[in-house]
Amino acid sequence: MASSTQDIGIDEESTTSESESGLDSTTAGALSYLFGFVSGLLFYLIEREDRFVRWHAAQSMAFTGVLVVAYIALSFLGTAVSMATVSGSSGLFLAGSLFGLILGLVWLVVSLGSFVAWIYLMIKAYQGKVARLPIAASIADRLA
Repeated sequence: MASSTQDIGIDEESTTSESESGLDSTTAGALSYLFGFVSGLLFYLIEREDRFVRWHAAQSMAFTGVLVVAYIALSFLGTAVSMATVSGSSGLFLAGSLFGLILGLVWLVVSLGSFVAWIYLMIKAYQGKVARLPIAASIADRLA
């Protein structure tokens, strides 16, 4: 999951320098994850030269976007199943309730997993390393 900073064309010295925001690169990279899309966009727009910070900011925006899409899909699916099973027979209602319970557990796993990933990404960025998430990293490679 984590790889060296060499994957995005960054050497070790550039991650310890001061960025345009007045912070060192590792701190700015970690802070780009703090408020998700908002802080990612802020650091993406502020940092013009520091590829380390720009990449982490881009991954923060992509990660938040993927999570929003996942939450919308889960909400839509849960609503559709609830609407379909409310007016049905008792067997259909039971199946819908069971599906709703499973969907709630999936929502919980996604929520806890995204929280753990958020903490992990901030720690790795502060250490000057790059943690590549499957979908978000490919989007960040194109943006940074």
